[in-house]
Amino acid sequence: MKKITSSIIGGIAGAGALNILHQAVKQFDHLAPRVDLVGEEAITKSLEKAGITPTTGNTLFTITMAADLLSNAAYYSLIGTGKRKQLPYIGAITGFAAGFGALTLTKPMGLSDAPVTRTGKTKFLTVAWYTLGGLVAGSIMKALRK
Repeated sequence: MKKITSSIIGGIAGAGALNILHQAVKQFDHLAPRVDLVGEEAITKSLEKAGITPTTGNTLFTITMAADLLSNAAYYSLIGTGKRKQLPYIGAITGFAAGFGALTLTKPMGLSDAPVTRTGKTKFLTVAWYTLGGLVAGSIMKALRK
């Protein structure tokens, strides 16, 4: 039970760190990754395909943030399947993979990759921030398992 609980808590912490970083830095750096825009596009297109009129504005943003937190928390919680001492390293690798995926999977999914690939800096920050989220998740899990 301790392993499952620490995995869930760590996953939530990593997702929270990632989203707080994204939302805070976009306020003052126009080259910051805008994963929220990719998420809004994905939700809008999904609703349209389902025959539902998509929402806009603050409602769309809120739905996007909730979906992003849940999906990243679930993804990062998988780090917890590793051995305790290795969790921060597994977290960093898992986060790096997520960041790389954010750069390379948007276009094949029919989404604009511009919000995460605009410049070299934007690309670097996208990968770095997902890596940091994974590192936070793994470190929290390791600490909780002492």
